[in-house]
Amino acid sequence: MSTYKNRVLIIGAGLAGLRAAIKAAENGSQVLLLCRLEGGRAASGCAQGGINAAFNNYNDNDSVKMHFIDTIKAGGCIANQNEVWELCEAAPEIVEEAASYGALFNRLPDGRFDQRYFGGSKMRRTCFVGSSTGQALVLAYESAVRYYEATGQVTRLEGYEFLSAVLDNDGCCCGVTAQNVKNGEICGFSADAVIMATGGGSMIYGKSTNPVLSNGSAAGALFKQGARLANTEFVQFHPTAMLGVGQDKTRLISESARGEGGRVWTYKDGKPWYFLEEMFSDWGNLITRDKASQAIYYVCNELGLGLKDIDKYSVYLDISHLPKETIDVRLSSVAELYEKYSSVNPRNNPMAVFPSAHYFMGGLYVDDDHMTNIPGLFAAGECDYLYHGANRLGANSLLSALHSGGKSGGFASEYQRNGDRMSFIENEIRIQTEKDIQLKKRKGTENPYKLAQSFGTMFRENVFIVRYNEILEYTDTIIENYLERLENIDILDSGNDYNNTVLFARSLENMMNYGRAITKASLCRNESRGALYKPEFPNRDDDNFMKTSIAEYNNGKIEISYKDIDTSIMPISEMEEK
Repeated sequence: MSTYKNRVLIIGAGLAGLRAAIKAAENGSQVLLLCRLEGGRAASGCAQGGINAAFNNYNDNDSVKMHFIDTIKAGGCIANQNEVWELCEAAPEIVEEAASYGALFNRLPDGRFDQRYFGGSKMRRTCFVGSSTGQALVLAYESAVRYYEATGQVTRLEGYEFLSAVLDNDGCCCGVTAQNVKNGEICGFSADAVIMATGGGSMIYGKSTNPVLSNGSAAGALFKQGARLANTEFVQFHPTAMLGVGQDKTRLISESARGEGGRVWTYKDGKPWYFLEEMFSDWGNLITRDKASQAIYYVCNELGLGLKDIDKYSVYLDISHLPKETIDVRLSSVAELYEKYSSVNPRNNPMAVFPSAHYFMGGLYVDDDHMTNIPGLFAAGECDYLYHGANRLGANSLLSALHSGGKSGGFASEYQRNGDRMSFIENEIRIQTEKDIQLKKRKGTENPYKLAQSFGTMFRENVFIVRYNEILEYTDTIIENYLERLENIDILDSGNDYNNTVLFARSLENMMNYGRAITKASLCRNESRGALYKPEFPNRDDDNFMKTSIAEYNNGKIEISYKDIDTSIMPISEMEEK
């Protein structure tokens, strides 16, 4: 049994976790950064297109106000306005900070940041590092954290899987338990404050554009412990993912391709039909991701004009008409990625793409200080819900990860809790160790990997871009059946060292409970808003649903309630006229 004492404990070392560590260390806190993977391998590094900041370097009248309006409107007008304003206002300083840490942003000849168009905005607002912005930012913030590791203020432990929060008799978080991936040991870590920075859960859909560890397991475990989830019904399907790549995941073709002039089309009457340009004449290929994905679904499913010989929901994304310099300098990673995995050169041929699960707008419910409803437990990055409403504006993900990480790190370092912790930590270790022993003894008939594959296929079909209440009700029942089948799994490996089967099997229950929250919240919201489209209720219903949904786990049941949003900065009617 191992226990560790810390002031601020951060779970996850993507951009949110890294910036939280920096801000907490700057405030003088002793920080432990606990993560599953080695430094630099976080999902944040997969983001390609860029990070938004209103520098107005192209003199197109961009401003914090316009960034704010675009973010709120893209999100179906249900993101809290004060928090979104703060996000947009902080953006230029965050980009400058990232550059000071070593992120080599593309620059204009006079040294200012180059900026590109991105979906949902008519201004060139997105700063970028070619088409590898996420990777560049992760490396920059990794280097900044290394400084605090060298001074001893930040300690990093790699190879640990989060298991549970540790709650005291008052229901306050005083630490966590985690499993050492290498030897299977269950360990306890105490802290004044814990920050969850564990990313999204799009792998609940079986395949997504994110790494296979982006499964929402940590948030699902906390959900069962009493943490609330918010806006879970809003899942972003990126309109341009890559086809035909293995069985484990899809791969993202960045929105930067459309931002630089790429065009989406399919054949109609034997000729290329640029349907986004026809359907959304004001926006064309820069329409927001929710609308683009819904349009692709309509064209393929309702009109039957998808590339049937490739995939049911696939169309073309074409950059072959762009200048060679644009592709080589600004889209090189996009072109190289597609050619590597398809053997088709997009410099000369269109790319076959389709919508794929990509980003969770919903997540752990947090207050303005990024604390969950469990005192002492904070959340930042994609695993919190705060900034995106019903649909995330393109290139706001890296921004919100860094902004929320900084906020949570600052507030967590100020949060202090006195009293005994170790007895609660030691008791939770015993509980989790016994669960681990019992899990390894299971010798049923269900293969956990096949069960997960089956669940993902079912969920992708039933809770996709377009949703129907009858199917959602059926899905909720089906998920209960999957949870029952989990009791009959065969662990296959009872050893301790590098037992990935145990880690995977344990995550399945958390993923399925999270999936139930998505399903139930989708069922209860009878309207179409952002990434949620229900043909039975095709319009937005502001009278009844201009609210944040709250999901709570209660003795195996999932209950949905609603919370009013903040609209104090600008009336929605005024915003939608702009």
